[in-house]
Amino acid sequence: MRVCVPTKNDAGMDAFIHEHFGSAPFFTLIDTDTEEVKVIGNSNSHHSHGTCHPMSQLSKFKIDAVVCRGMGRRAVDRLNADGVKTLISDATNVRGAVGQIADGVAEEINPSKACHGHGHGEHSENSGGGCDHG
Repeated sequence: MRVCVPTKNDAGMDAFIHEHFGSAPFFTLIDTDTEEVKVIGNSNSHHSHGTCHPMSQLSKFKIDAVVCRGMGRRAVDRLNADGVKTLISDATNVRGAVGQIADGVAEEINPSKACHGHGHGEHSENSGGGCDHG
């Protein structure tokens, strides 16, 4: 599986997960079958809410899933429509998130419980929600 994790830094498997997909400074891409890791900078990390398009730079990598700590409903819907799973993890780094995927702990984000903006919004802890207040 090819997984994208939005990260705060470019430390590969030890990178810290960023709270939101579209505004992450980096995207860490992992092929869970080959264990290959690639880090790319997010050229659109500074944007107005609702105007980010991270998949415009990620689509060429043909990712199967995005695992993160928070994501807006429109992003969840867009990714799901393109066949990309959206998974939520409470791990603090990429290695932990990939481990949660392997262990079946990372759950798909329920679009009805996704973030309602960068100020967050309604969510449900550990029930397929998409926000992190950490």
